[in-house]
Amino acid sequence: MNAQDSTSTRPYLIRALYEWCTDNGFTPYVAVRVDGSVQVPREYVKDGEIVLNISYDATSSLQLGNDFIEFKARFGGKSREILVPVGRVIAIYARENGQGMAFPPPVDMDAATVDGGLASVTPSTDDPAAATTDDRVVQLVPHEGASTEDGGGDAPRPPPSAGSTRPSLKRIK
Repeated sequence: MNAQDSTSTRPYLIRALYEWCTDNGFTPYVAVRVDGSVQVPREYVKDGEIVLNISYDATSSLQLGNDFIEFKARFGGKSREILVPVGRVIAIYARENGQGMAFPPPVDMDAATVDGGLASVTPSTDDPAAATTDDRVVQLVPHEGASTEDGGGDAPRPPPSAGSTRPSLKRIK
């Protein structure tokens, strides 16, 4: 088996960071790019993305598989079944300090069309380099001057400059 035939590293990295978060008492969050293949409450999707708390306390029957992240969670007091293809996860991080990992957005985002307010996408097969972008990752590191004691804030603060090359996460409630 060569590198092109191997499975994606994304599900393994998600499981590793989930375990790191829970071992250190942090709350693991995943940021997900939503399309038709993602089963989440649509009323909580904003700008085509949703951030989900996947901690033990917030979920039931959590399964971090190679193809899907599956669990049950309560949204507004109502139990919902959540199904997220691993390829749609764009980041996993600890709520308390923002440490984690961001992944390249799904390759198919260039071919997005609007369908009911959410992006409906189809993979592009024209670009051979696009097939390998799933294996690249970016580590999220708090920027200098960031305080982890922010008075109970739930998400890391974005970098102050809009022209920064540093990745940032936006919490969507």
